[in-house]
Amino acid sequence: MKPHHIILPLAVAGIALAACASLPVSGPVGNRSVPEPAKPVDIKAYGGLWYEMARYENGFERDCEGVTAEYGLLPDGKVSVTNACRKGALDGPARVSRGTAKVVPGSNNAKLKVSFFGPFYVGDYWVLDHADDYSWSIVGEPSGRYLWILTREAAPSPDLRQKLQERAGQLGYDVGVIRPTRH
Repeated sequence: MKPHHIILPLAVAGIALAACASLPVSGPVGNRSVPEPAKPVDIKAYGGLWYEMARYENGFERDCEGVTAEYGLLPDGKVSVTNACRKGALDGPARVSRGTAKVVPGSNNAKLKVSFFGPFYVGDYWVLDHADDYSWSIVGEPSGRYLWILTREAAPSPDLRQKLQERAGQLGYDVGVIRPTRH
């Protein structure tokens, strides 16, 4: 089994994380005016493995490192979501969460509804911006309490890290509370 298949719920890049956005939250609001997604999303191009570069800390990812998310297009048009992380340290116990996402009609594929617990707990997952080549993505949801910055590389360059943090700030996010993820 590949190492990236042994990671956590919602830790694996945003979608799973966003699924919990519908659960009661106690974290601070880091963006009081979350913008609409900047551009359409090609679901096939978005698919594959993502590494969480940084996030707003949240209860379901607390103490997670090595966070990844993997997305795939299912035959019924839904998206498979596998989130993973290592609890406590890069060599800590693996946690994996699997779910499905459904594209919100009329959203240019940039908004999804994600569920990890069946039809009863559905969270928002908004691809707020992404590189044209899908090498990075900034993900949020309407409450402004959750933010994930995802890249295709486990160790993006310092220049890319800076660029993505600045872009999150331009989208209205408080960059002072962004927590980097170790890989």
